Amino acid sequence: MLNFHQLSLYRGPRLLFQGATLAVHPGHKVGLTGANGTGKSSLFALVRGELKQDAGDFSLPPHWVIAHVAQEMAEIDTPAIDFVLGGDEELAQLNLELQRAEAKCDGAHLAALHARLDTIEGYTARSRAARLMHGLGFSAAQETALVNTFSGGWRMRLNLARALMCRSDLLLLDEPTNHLDLDAVLWLEDWLRAYPGTLLLISHDRDFLDNVVNYILHIENQALRLYGGNYSTFERRRAEQLAGQQAAYEKQQHVVGHMQRYVARFRAQATKARQAQSRLKALERMTQIAPAHVDTPFHFEFFSPRQLPHPLLSLVKVAAGYGDHTVVSEVTLELAPGDRLGLLGPNGAGKSTLIKLLAGEVAPSAGRFTPSAGLRVGYFAQHQLEQLQLQDSPLQHLLRLDPQASDQSMRDFLGSFGFVGDDALAPVAPFSGGEKARLVLALLVYQRPNVLLLDEPTNHLDLEMRHALDMALQEFAGALVLVSHDRHLLRTVCDAFVLVADGSAQFYAGDLDDYRRWLSQRGDAAASATSKTEHGAEARKSKRRNEAGRRNRLRPLKRDVERWESVLEGLNADKSALEQQLADPVVYERQHKERLRAVLADQARLHQQLAHAEEQWLLVSEALEEAARED
Repeated sequence: MLNFHQLSLYRGPRLLFQGATLAVHPGHKVGLTGANGTGKSSLFALVRGELKQDAGDFSLPPHWVIAHVAQEMAEIDTPAIDFVLGGDEELAQLNLELQRAEAKCDGAHLAALHARLDTIEGYTARSRAARLMHGLGFSAAQETALVNTFSGGWRMRLNLARALMCRSDLLLLDEPTNHLDLDAVLWLEDWLRAYPGTLLLISHDRDFLDNVVNYILHIENQALRLYGGNYSTFERRRAEQLAGQQAAYEKQQHVVGHMQRYVARFRAQATKARQAQSRLKALERMTQIAPAHVDTPFHFEFFSPRQLPHPLLSLVKVAAGYGDHTVVSEVTLELAPGDRLGLLGPNGAGKSTLIKLLAGEVAPSAGRFTPSAGLRVGYFAQHQLEQLQLQDSPLQHLLRLDPQASDQSMRDFLGSFGFVGDDALAPVAPFSGGEKARLVLALLVYQRPNVLLLDEPTNHLDLEMRHALDMALQEFAGALVLVSHDRHLLRTVCDAFVLVADGSAQFYAGDLDDYRRWLSQRGDAAASATSKTEHGAEARKSKRRNEAGRRNRLRPLKRDVERWESVLEGLNADKSALEQQLADPVVYERQHKERLRAVLADQARLHQQLAHAEEQWLLVSEALEEAARED
C-alpha cells in the first residue's frame, strides 16, 4: 500500500501540505482533487520518486511497477503500435533476451523465456496494443503510422496508450481526458473500472471521477484528507462542512433562486419542458452541493447580446468537408435565441467540421447557409488558445477589443475569470493551458455574441471554472452549440442533441445514457459484421499464426536435440573405432604398452563424454516433449 505518515512537502519556499497521515490500499481507485497550485502534481512526483518529502515518511512496496503518462514525446519515427508496445518494459526486455539466446543457441534458456512470455501474454501483446489504440480513437491504418506524423493531441493519446500497456501495480493519471473526445472518455472509463491495480487520478471531469474512483484525496488549506466514495459523495460531505457558514448560505440561495426562476419561466413551454425538468433534478442536487463551491474565485455571466434576431442562422441541405472529401451532407438546421444543442457522434464523424461550418471557417459545398444580419458568433476551439499574443497581458488582449474602456473596468472584468492583481498584467506566454482557456472565454464573453460555438471548452479548466461556466451558460440569452466530453456540462446545459454520424447530422431523441448504449451497440454490430466477413480467413490466419508460433517456440529445442544427437553419433563412432583397436591382439604385446595405455585413456575420456552427451540429450528431449504438451 501507499503509506503517508506525518508527511510534509514544500515546493521551493511554499508549503503545499503538512502532517499528512493516510494509507491507500492495493486496488483502491483514488481521485486527487484540489485547487490549482495546491500540490497535486507535486504529490505525483513524490510517488514517482522525483521529489523527496521535507518531513515525515512515505513508502510503497518496492516491487511495485508504476505507470504514468509522459507529458512530452520526442520526435521519433517509430510506428505508433511499436511505441505503444514499448510501455510493457518486461515484454521488451524478454524480446531482447530471446534474440541473445537464439544467437547463442541456448535451448534451455530459450524454453524458460518462452514460458515467461506465455505467462505475461506476450504472444497477444500486439493485439492488446491495437485494442488500446482503437479504444482511444486510432484507426487500423494509424497503427503503423510514424509517431512524428501525429499532432500534439494525438501524441498525448499515444502516451496514454503506452501507459495503459504497462502491466502496472500503480497507475498515475493526470487529466487523461483532456485530449479525448466523448467516445474515448467512455471507453477509458470502462477500462479503468476493470483495471486491477491501484489508481491515482487527477481529473476535473466530475462524471468521469464519479464513475471511476471510490475514494477522493482532497488537498485544501495545506492538508491532505481522504474521503470514502466518489466525487459526488465528497462534494456533499464538503458541502455539509461548509453549510453552516453565512457566506455559503447566501451563495447557495443565489444559485437556487437562479434555477427556480428558470424553471418558473420555461416549465410551461413545450420546447423547454424537458430542460426545465433537468433543472428541477439539478436543483434538488444543487441545494446540497452549492456550498461546496462558495470559495470559487470565478463568478461571471454573459452580457446580453445587442441583437437577437430570429432565426440567428439556418442551414438547408448543406454539405461540407475538405477539398473533394465531404464529411457531412444534407444538414438542415435552424438556430434561434435560447437554443441549446449538444453535438454527439463517433470520433471523426464530423462534429468539429459542423462547428467550423457554423463559425464560417469551413465553406458549404452544397445547400443554403443563411446567417442573420445581426449575427455575432463567439467561437471557442483549442487552436484559438494558440492564437493568443504570447507577449501581451490579459489586459492588453481585452483593450484591443475596446480601446476606449478604462483599465479599472477591464481589470474588474478579468478578475471574475481569476486574473487578479499582477496576473492581469503578466505576459500570456508562461500561462498554463487552463489560464489560456479562461482568457479566451473572457474575450468571447466581452464581445457579446448571440451564438456561442464551443468545441471542447472545458479542456484544461478546473472544477471550479467548469462550475462557473456551467452556471453562466444556463443564463446565456443567445443560441449555443456545444461539443464536449464533459457529460455534466452537456447534461445540465443542453436542451437537445444532434447526432453526427455516417455523414449526416440528425436530431437525437435520446439522452447521454441512450447515446452510450447506441455506441456500444454500434461497436458490437461492427465487430459482428467484421467477424462474419472475415471469420473464415481470420480463422485460417489465426491457425497459421498459432502454428508458426508453436514452431518458433519448439524450433530451438529441436535444434538442441538434433545437435546432441549428432554429438552422440560422433562419440559412438569414436567408441567403435577404439573397440576395434582393443580387439586387435597386437595392441597387448609388450612393445605396444604405451599405445595400449593411450587407447585405454581415450576410452575413459570417451565414456565420460558419452555420459555427459546422453544426459544433455535426455534433458533437451524432455524439455521438447514438455513444451509440445503445453502447446
